[in-house]
Amino acid sequence: MKIQALTIGLSVRHPQYGIGTVKTISEQTAEVRFSDTLRTVDPELSGLVPAEPSLTASGLDQPLGQFVESTIEKIIERLGLEKADDVVTELGTRWQKGTMILRPSDPSLQTKEIPLEILFHKIVGIRNQLRVLEQKVNAHTVLTDADKVEMQQYVTRCYGSLTTFNLLFKNKEGQFSSKGE
Repeated sequence: MKIQALTIGLSVRHPQYGIGTVKTISEQTAEVRFSDTLRTVDPELSGLVPAEPSLTASGLDQPLGQFVESTIEKIIERLGLEKADDVVTELGTRWQKGTMILRPSDPSLQTKEIPLEILFHKIVGIRNQLRVLEQKVNAHTVLTDADKVEMQQYVTRCYGSLTTFNLLFKNKEGQFSSKGE
């Protein structure tokens, strides 16, 4: 391992001493704490290697931060998750800035008001989690086809139960369907 690859606090593995933590680095050697012993080693000659997985990315045409951000966005999209701002744009225009009022039958009890954006966000969250569940059931390697069909029927029934909330959606593509999605 090159001395330039070492950083203080890096977990490393030595063929004789096992796993240790880099404490100091000089021009040719590093002090590494193995168990309770501090040892000076030459990382290039001693067979020292990182003890944790590491990544080297070369040839990136964009800054690392931008690369990580775009990767996270793709993961969120693939999992069917959405950002809060995206959810509100799915809410029908007539419902935006609206309020759901829950009024108990007992007039001595206080009513509860919930902004429709919050309710809608929770409903879309349920939809997204059902989509992920559906994907996981269909891709499961241990379940039999009969088990998958049975579980898929439960998911379909959940979609059907949530069709009441379809009136909140701006577009039909986001709505619940009793046939599943």
